[in-house]
Amino acid sequence: MKIKKVETDKKQYLDLLLLADEQEDMIDRYLERGTMYVLEDNGVKAECVVTDEGSGILELKNIAVEPDWQGRGYGKTLVDFLVRTYKERYTVLQVGTGDSPSTISFYESCGFRRHHLVKNFFTDHYDHPIYENGVQLVDMVYLQREI
Repeated sequence: MKIKKVETDKKQYLDLLLLADEQEDMIDRYLERGTMYVLEDNGVKAECVVTDEGSGILELKNIAVEPDWQGRGYGKTLVDFLVRTYKERYTVLQVGTGDSPSTISFYESCGFRRHHLVKNFFTDHYDHPIYENGVQLVDMVYLQREI
């Protein structure tokens, strides 16, 4: 298993990015200013993008694991990698996500705790309703963990 930084042609991973954020123009808002990593294990299995949000906060903007490989620890491996890689430069790793039990429980299992909520984020910023496990996402839940 190897995690590598992607410096150019980040959109070659668009299909994977769209698993975590299904509207391309929303991805465009952070992709180029963000730092992207891919996890390879006999092919690309996962990716993530992080951005510097100032005040010691590193934000995980996108993390996705190929559907056939989900539940095998690749997502957690990427989160652990980010914590190790950025612990000297940042104090907090944060993530914003939909209020979906499966997603929230994943982040909580990685050491994140609920921090704040942005009301109506998904209905205000996306051009179509976003659903996860049959439930429409409305509010953005921010979770944080110390690094």
